Amino acid sequence: MRHPRFSLHFTPTYSSPTDLVERWFSEPATKRLRRGTHSSAAEPKDSINAWIQDWNHNPRPFTWHKTADEIFDTMAAYMQQIPHSGH
Repeated sequence: MRHPRFSLHFTPTYSSPTDLVERWFSEPATKRLRRGTHSSAAEPKDSINAWIQDWNHNPRPFTWHKTADEIFDTMAAYMQQIPHSGH
């Protein structure tokens, strides 16, 4: 039975929902901590909190940048390099 508030999203092969959680936590580190300049110890915390508030007001879904075929092609090429992989 479908529920109007929920939708099912499939993750790519060799991925898991945990990967999406890790990806979400890497966003503030990439966008606020590594690119920002902070002159006090409190500024990184404030910067991350501001990022989270912005995300909560304007949520965006994560999109995968490769198609399933591109992922399979990459995996096939990788498996060719592994001796005795059976592929």
